[in-house]
Amino acid sequence: MQGAWANVLITGASSGLGRALAEACARPGAVLHLSGRDGARLEDAADACRARGAEVRPVVVDVCDATAMDRWVAGAGRLDLVIANAGISAGTGGNTEPVEQTRRIFDTNVTGVLNTALPAIEAMAAQPPGADGLRGRVAVIASLAAFVAAPGAPTYCATKAAVQRWAEALDASERRRGIRLHAICPGYVRTPMTARNAFKMPFLMDADEAARRTLDGIARGRTRIAYPLPTYLGARVLGMLPIAARAWIFSRMPAKQADGTI
Repeated sequence: MQGAWANVLITGASSGLGRALAEACARPGAVLHLSGRDGARLEDAADACRARGAEVRPVVVDVCDATAMDRWVAGAGRLDLVIANAGISAGTGGNTEPVEQTRRIFDTNVTGVLNTALPAIEAMAAQPPGADGLRGRVAVIASLAAFVAAPGAPTYCATKAAVQRWAEALDASERRRGIRLHAICPGYVRTPMTARNAFKMPFLMDADEAARRTLDGIARGRTRIAYPLPTYLGARVLGMLPIAARAWIFSRMPAKQADGTI
């Protein structure tokens, strides 16, 4: 059950889950506003979406640049669905997490999401409701890492928890304005970002399948869209363990590598 949104904006659309989401939304009559940091990869993704019949308007923009993001979102026109997907991932590599890495992950994964979602919400509030009775939907890409304070990736887990909680809390009030928010919490997805992980990733899924589950959940009106179920349940159980027990378990697992980005 995937929605047929006419006007879609996606950040981080040049590869991985962002590109898969863009291609899944591409169809005749759809207008896709896509952003990424790599112009060549972004144009390749745009061509793939055009081949499916969509009108595509790609823009190279950094989500950390609030002014540029405000300008891009405001100039897009009507928006039915906005997906704040751009993000980066890195861990400690078994050591202390570098200070600059910590700041960079927070800037991209939290501030970058806000730079996408906040202007989108205000733009949607000023537009008339669509055929579904809503003024628009905003989805933020969090992670199942939001539910586990993993010592090997403290900043990544913290940033994903922040945007997951923010979206779920804000959805309750924004519904009154006809705007829905969705917190997307995937497990391991086969992307350039996860390709760097030097450990076994349980229930690893292709980006196309993750995109399908994401869009199905949005279309069904779910506030939290977490998948796959076994990994989600495992994350919830780990998250409820005493801190010392959780730290002991993770001390016997490989840490996420430092300085990884998408």
